[in-house]
Amino acid sequence: MNKRRIIIICGSIVAFFFIAIIAASSYFYQISISRDGQVTLYSGEQEAAATPVNAAVEQDKIRVEEWYKNQEKGGLEQTSFDGLKLKATYIPSDQPSDKAVILAHGYRRKGEDMKSYAKFYHDLGFQVLMPDARGHGNSEGDYVGYGWHDRKDYLGWIKMLTKQAKVKHIFLHGVSMGGATVLMTSGEELPLEVRGIIEDSGFTSMTEELAYQLKHLYQLPTFPLMQTTSWTTKLRAGYSFAEVSPIEQVKKNTRPLFIIHGDQDKLVPTEMAYRIFDAAQGEKQIWIVPGAGHTKSFTVAKEEYQKRVKHFIEQAL
Repeated sequence: MNKRRIIIICGSIVAFFFIAIIAASSYFYQISISRDGQVTLYSGEQEAAATPVNAAVEQDKIRVEEWYKNQEKGGLEQTSFDGLKLKATYIPSDQPSDKAVILAHGYRRKGEDMKSYAKFYHDLGFQVLMPDARGHGNSEGDYVGYGWHDRKDYLGWIKMLTKQAKVKHIFLHGVSMGGATVLMTSGEELPLEVRGIIEDSGFTSMTEELAYQLKHLYQLPTFPLMQTTSWTTKLRAGYSFAEVSPIEQVKKNTRPLFIIHGDQDKLVPTEMAYRIFDAAQGEKQIWIVPGAGHTKSFTVAKEEYQKRVKHFIEQAL
């Protein structure tokens, strides 16, 4: 085999792998970052551990749906730093109140999916704001921000509540990707009105979380797919995976922080909660909920969940 032929063969192999990696990166971006993508987060025993279902849980869902249907609801809108029209559902308190909560939903969800938490806060006399994250629900955007660009959006919602609703005490409460969102918001310069942050089932960093999913959900190696998909995301969505780091943002936190995580979480490993807690500055507490899968602490231990969050709020006010 002559030298020229060897070079051609080697070049063809390199080109093939390069094209394959680019194609795989584009596919992974499409299913995990693009607004239109779909990704299965649970399967098998993960689903069983994550979604306890019984008659009491189903009855509670019915009560929450009925409550939500009967609430007076309004809509708020802001234009993001990059020109997107973002929408949120607003539920006023029954009586005049200077307290409000801004809820942050999870991946591929929307604001109204937080209605169980909305009822809890509303019963405490709070005004409630439930934004649709960029790339979700009625908000514009063609990609999922994983909380990074969303942190700036939440600064906008905070400002809107303090200006328009005359709110003096604001709490942020996020679940899963929403938990990561409020953690990353904690690292920004917040107005004095923000009194505390509750995060449930949030991840340490996008790099670690997606690497975990690649390994455990898809049985794929991280290299080079993670790196090339991060480059693709930077080009298409304006951020890299390395930028999305709640564990770094909480090092700048100055607000009381309550971290909640299930000890049976198979999607966001429970050890991430401990590491976030260790890294966080400011007043902080952590509660690991026995028997709870991903985002299911509120379902598994609802009474205790509400009791602890209420106590946290009372301490922070």
